[in-house]
Amino acid sequence: MLDVNKIREDFPILQREVYGKPLVYLDNAATTQKPLCVLDAMREEYLNVNANVHRGVHYLSQQATDLHEAAREKVRAFINAKKTEEIVFTRGTTEAINLVASSFCESQMKAGDEVLVTEMEHHSNIVSWQLQAQRRGIVVKHLPITDEGLLCLDDIETYLTEKTKLVSVAHVSNVLGTINPVKDIIRLAHERGIPVLVDAAQSAPHMKIDVQDMDCDFLAFSGHKMYGPTGIGVLYGKEVWLEKLPPYQGGGEMIDKVTWEKTTFERLPFKFEAGTPDYVATHGLATAIKYMESVGLDNIEAHEQELTRYCMEQMRSIPNIRFFGEAPKKDAVVSFLVGDIHHLDLGTLLDRLGIAVRTGHHCAQPLMDRLGIAGTVRASFAMYNTKEEIDILVAGILRVAKMF
Repeated sequence: MLDVNKIREDFPILQREVYGKPLVYLDNAATTQKPLCVLDAMREEYLNVNANVHRGVHYLSQQATDLHEAAREKVRAFINAKKTEEIVFTRGTTEAINLVASSFCESQMKAGDEVLVTEMEHHSNIVSWQLQAQRRGIVVKHLPITDEGLLCLDDIETYLTEKTKLVSVAHVSNVLGTINPVKDIIRLAHERGIPVLVDAAQSAPHMKIDVQDMDCDFLAFSGHKMYGPTGIGVLYGKEVWLEKLPPYQGGGEMIDKVTWEKTTFERLPFKFEAGTPDYVATHGLATAIKYMESVGLDNIEAHEQELTRYCMEQMRSIPNIRFFGEAPKKDAVVSFLVGDIHHLDLGTLLDRLGIAVRTGHHCAQPLMDRLGIAGTVRASFAMYNTKEEIDILVAGILRVAKMF
């Protein structure tokens, strides 16, 4: 069991008021708050260790490089990758997916080849491939979902054809909360020699991830959704695949030798890390991972799943509520509408009560089209949230509903 009150002491922003009301922060799927240890670690580096990493012979550069590469090792251990060479730092999940889309399609696909995604994907796992479709003539197909928010896995074998060159799927839906059976998807794809990319933006903050056990070929996640700083993320790729793919960008850091006639590239993972990395943010991300591990990933998962269950249970008392995503395996997200109240109206009025939720299409417009709606209100949970906050949310929704 978590000592949530003690955890909340590490997040001073949770103590502030909004419109004279105590802040109830339930927008964690968009971004989490940051504990003091992360902020202190980054401030300490800027104050005492700030220097560009790699190649520098002076003391500060070597110190900063050590912290940066220690962060890579921390990420490697966090997801149980085989080697640090398989850990590429990016600006976030979106850039990581774009990197794979660009480099994979350039080297491994031709016009008419297919990428399979799902109907519940975030725009970053749709638009990245659509851009490649426009540029290279590849085809983007999507696996449908059921009304409960489950993937139609019985249909997947009809979607995996000789033209399918890659499958890209969310581990957890940012709208429905559905925990997808990625191991089954990976197994079915690998039986046909098809690699798989897993979008772990909504799973890395909430549960243990073991890329070797999962056997995914690529995996992407963001630091800011797991108590770390913004602007930092991770692409994991199996060494065999990263060796095959060409660089995503060119510039400093990623080269071995440059002449007017030819450029050769650095070894992994630096081949994919052009320019000065955000070495302070990588240290912040490593500190956030240490913080999560100190609390315990299993403890975090159990607490958040209990909050999810409790939230849906309490919300069922609200007249005319509609849930979107009622999969048996669901985590940390509750999306809903109440009667004919527009999601923006409901979210705006909840905000005046100090309750921060997300409204809109949640960067998943094709999913909204499938559900036949324009958007939802979304409450999403983190380790520092409480059942008391859910009670405040439910009371707030009932209060707003009476106004309509």
